[in-house]
Amino acid sequence: MTEPTRSQIEVEVRYAETDQMGVVHHANYLVWFELARTRLCTRTGYHYADIEQLGFHLMVTGAEVGYRRGARYGDTVQIVCWIDRLNSRGLRFAYEARRGDDLLATGATEHVWVEAETGKIRRMPEELKEPFEELAGEGA
Repeated sequence: MTEPTRSQIEVEVRYAETDQMGVVHHANYLVWFELARTRLCTRTGYHYADIEQLGFHLMVTGAEVGYRRGARYGDTVQIVCWIDRLNSRGLRFAYEARRGDDLLATGATEHVWVEAETGKIRRMPEELKEPFEELAGEGA
């Protein structure tokens, strides 16, 4: 087993993302996590739209965020994402938000594979198994 593949994006904090105290509103971290997660998924060779065309969704079943420091308007924040756990019916993505060396937030989201047509939880599509295992560091 190897280390999971990590994907990083940079976000410049927009004024609209801040609250009355001048710091990034807490809900924006989940939006940034989604951007990083989508970027990571493209490393499988499948854009999320391609996964949907296969007839599947990765439905969020849980989300957590731990806040340490606030980001402010004009800051550049780095969001790192990786697969923390992978099984046949779901996975867990982990995240870190940093401003330089400062850790701003950590988080995770839980997902299950859902058949788009029926809404039923299914096993991971066979064509995605190997690419997602490689991302998780479980590849051959």
